[in-house]
Amino acid sequence: MPKRSTVDALPRELKEWLDDELVKRGFSDYVALAIDLKAKGAAISKSSLHRYGSKFEERMAQLKASTEQARAIVAASPDNEGAMSEALVRLTQEKMFAILMDLEIDPKKIDLTKFSRSVADMTRSAVSQKRWAAEARAEARRELLEEQRAKLEAMPNKGGVTPDTKAAIREALGIV
Repeated sequence: MPKRSTVDALPRELKEWLDDELVKRGFSDYVALAIDLKAKGAAISKSSLHRYGSKFEERMAQLKASTEQARAIVAASPDNEGAMSEALVRLTQEKMFAILMDLEIDPKKIDLTKFSRSVADMTRSAVSQKRWAAEARAEARRELLEEQRAKLEAMPNKGGVTPDTKAAIREALGIV
């Protein structure tokens, strides 16, 4: 197993400061960052900072891409059947799968119970979304049939449209 990163061993407050600084500095200026960390009591080489910064920058880029994808889904998809929710669930599932497949993740860093619970929650969410979509389709069908029934009832009996013809139309449309 590879040696644990010195950055990962930092106290939470200092690591949060480092993450903020990396973003503020555009993931550059690692020499000055190493000096600033040393002044705060943490001696970390610029090479270690660069390795950590590169991974952190990549994760930030992935998060940004996911956010942009979600926004594009929202903009492009009228949510009449939960298409946006389904797409967001799939996106989240994809990201969780990527985490599982990432070979550089230290298993000690992942709370498998929480991760498993997240997977179960995502699965329940997907099932609920599909059930909601089916119910929405059924309700839309009921509304359409009711609208057709009302139009058929309002149709006058002239021009060859007899009560028997109307009954045949009702039967063909499933309006009983």
